[in-house]
Order: sequence, then structure tokens, then C-alpha cells
Amino acid sequence: MFNADKFVDEQIKKIREDVDGKAIIAASGGVDSTVCAALVGKALGERLLAIYVDTGFMRKGETESVDKMLRRLGVNHKVVDASDEYFAALTGVIEPETKRKIIGEKFIRIFEREAKKFGAKYLVQGTIAPDWIESGGGLRDTIKSHHNVGGLPKDMNLKLVEPLRDLYKDEVRKVGRALKIEVAEKQPFPGPALAIRIMGEATKESVAIVREACAIVEEEIEKASASGKMKLPWQYFAVLLPVKSVGVQGDIRAYGYTIAVRAVDSVDAMTAVYSKIPHEIMETISSKITNKMKDKVNRVVYDVTNKPPATIEWE
Repeated sequence: MFNADKFVDEQIKKIREDVDGKAIIAASGGVDSTVCAALVGKALGERLLAIYVDTGFMRKGETESVDKMLRRLGVNHKVVDASDEYFAALTGVIEPETKRKIIGEKFIRIFEREAKKFGAKYLVQGTIAPDWIESGGGLRDTIKSHHNVGGLPKDMNLKLVEPLRDLYKDEVRKVGRALKIEVAEKQPFPGPALAIRIMGEATKESVAIVREACAIVEEEIEKASASGKMKLPWQYFAVLLPVKSVGVQGDIRAYGYTIAVRAVDSVDAMTAVYSKIPHEIMETISSKITNKMKDKVNRVVYDVTNKPPATIEWE
């Protein structure tokens, strides 16, 4: 039986033994990185600097929300706006593995710059077991390269520290509860962010579309759960497909994109089943998305695939 309190005590001791100087941590605001930041912060105090990188692919209000949360946690942190760098690096990139690896390498180069300014030689990451299992290596096939594993450049000059590496998502949540962190129950959000919820090139226009669609999906599902109409899924979001179809707006022909809604239930992220969202909730989500973006989106579909054979994210 996993004991979160014991894990916290052991890791704080180990981190103090292993890290003999300053460190920076990649802090996305998600469950894994936030739990990791709080844990390592207890061990290193002011010797730790949390770096939140705004890639331009974040959800609606995400950057402001994470900034406030890190302040409440009392974690020494810095927000870096690298959106122009990321859009430039991903221009014309469509293939998912290439996209993930570019994002991963760009993160490291930014962290290296910030580490130099801070005088740090260690990089802390909230890597967990599914990240390196799915990224492949040895006898394991590559399902998808997680940016914090498969996207790491070979010439990286920072020493890696990964306190959560052997934990699964349910265990990370237990550690978060032990540390009394508010995001312990937060739904997972991928490190590459909305860039991998766009099937195709991640442009400013495509990001704006999927950002608005994700906000509507989250708002309506959370509202329905709060009112007792459905159980809150483990993860829920929108995906922008790279195809257009014919529709009608009023009595005028429309030619717009398709949004896929994805919601799943899981424990450890290794397997998942699609959530049975009531039809009236899906109808509300569809209507709001197509009305809000009637000049961009004219069709909404729901993904009813389990993991396996699918993964949770589409890329």
C-alpha cells in the first residue's frame, strides 16, 4: 500500500542529499509539476526557482491562474512568455512525434537560459511512470514521446531530478493531498498543451479555436457535474480536426472545421474508458461551440473510444 506521508519524508531527505546547489523546476500548473514543485520547495526553499513557460498554447486564463496558484503555494517562480518562439518553431509541423520533440527541446533550451541566469545546475521535472513507459526505450515500444522524456536533447547541460518518476497518477494525487495542494484533484493537462489538441499545424488561428472549444467543454461538464446531472470525468477537452465539412448557418452555406469532444474515466492514465455524457449535455456543448464560432466551426462529434486502442490525447 502506497504511503504518501512516508514518500514525502523520504523524498525531502533524498532531494537534500542529491541537490547540492540551486535548481529550477518546470512548472506547468498541472497536477504532476505542481505536486513536484511543492515537494522540492520544501526540500530546497529559496534554492528552487519554478519556471512557468507560456508557450502560446495554454488554455483560457491558464497563465494568470497558474501565476496566482504558485504565489499561494509560496513557491519562488517566474513566468516566461515564449509564445513567439514556439509558433516559429512549429511552423509547418504536422507529424505528432515531431511536434512533441520540438516542444520538448524548446522547453529545455528555455530552461537552460533561465538556469544560467539563476545559477542553477539542476532541472527538476514532474515526470511520472506513464510518461517514460509510453515514451518507449529498451524493449518498450514508443506509444508517444512525452515532451519531458522523448523530447529531451542529448546535449542538455542540466542534471535531471525526477522525484515522482516511479509514481502513477493516483499516487501523485495522494502526495498532493498529503501536501494539501489545491490542484490534487485537477484534471490532467498535457505539457505540450493545446498544440497536441490540434490535428495538424498549430497556428495562432487554430489555437484560438481549440482554446475556446476547450473552455466551453470544461465549463459545461463542470456545471453539469456540480448540478448532479453527471459524474465529473477524469479528463475532458476538445480537439480540432484538420478537415472541413459543409454545413448551414441560417439559410447560408457554411464550410467549417470539426471539433471532437473527448472525456474519459481513468485511475492511472494507463487505461481509460470513455465517459457516458448525457445527450442533453452534449447538445448544449455542441450548440455553444457552433454558435460561438459559427464562422469557424460547424460540426461537433464525440469520441467513444477507450484506451486502448486509443490514447487519451489524440496526439
